[in-house]
Amino acid sequence: MHIGLFGGTFNPIHCCHLQIAEQVQSACKLDRVTFIPTGDPPHKDVTSLAPAHHRLTMVKKAIESKPSFSISEIEAQSSSVSYTVDTVSTLQEENPDVTQWSFIIGLDAFLELHTWKNIQHLLGLCHFIVCSRPGSDFSNIASVTCMPSIPLPSLQNLANETTQRLDVPLSTSRNVTLLALPPCEASASSIRKDIQHGRTGLPWLPPDIESYILHHHLYQNGLI
Repeated sequence: MHIGLFGGTFNPIHCCHLQIAEQVQSACKLDRVTFIPTGDPPHKDVTSLAPAHHRLTMVKKAIESKPSFSISEIEAQSSSVSYTVDTVSTLQEENPDVTQWSFIIGLDAFLELHTWKNIQHLLGLCHFIVCSRPGSDFSNIASVTCMPSIPLPSLQNLANETTQRLDVPLSTSRNVTLLALPPCEASASSIRKDIQHGRTGLPWLPPDIESYILHHHLYQNGLI
C-alpha cells in the first residue's frame, strides 16, 4: 500500500486542496491520501487561524464522499509544536502494513526544506511529491542543498510545463517526484478575506464548508 501524506493548516480547506490531492493520487498511483491538519500553535494567539477542531471538522466534511481520502488527527491533537519528521515516524510505527509513504508538499514549502527539523532523516523515511505552486519556479530547486544536481533544462521544462513529471532519486534510496500540475489560483487567505468582507457563494469553497464557516462565525472578525 502506498500512502500520500498531505499536511497543512487547511484554514480553510478549499477546492484547490482537493484537486491537488486527486491529481497527485492519480499521477503517483497512491492507494490513499491522508490529510493532516496542523494543531493550534501553543502559547500563541493567531487570530487568522481557526481552532484545530473546526479545521478538522471541515476537512472531514470535505472528504467524506471520497473513500480513498482519510484524515489523521495526530498534529491537531498535539499540545506542542509538531514536526513532520516526528509525525511521519509515528504514523509509520502505527501502520506497519503500509509499504510506501510519500509526503505531498508545495514547491514553495519545499524550497524552505533546509529549515526543517532532521531533514536528512525525514528524506530517508519517505518519498516526497513536490507540486507546482503559483509564484514558485522549479528552477529554484537547484538551490536546495539536500537535492542532487539536476540539469537546469529539465527544471525549466517543468517550469514551462513542457514536462509534467520528473523523478529524482536520492542517496537515501527514496525519490523526490516533481509534478507540474494545472494551475489553481485559489488561496485560503483570499477566501478568508472574502468571508471577512461578507462575500458568499465563493467559487473555490465547497458549499457545505462555507455553511459551516458562516454557522460558526469563522474568519469574520480579526486579522486575515
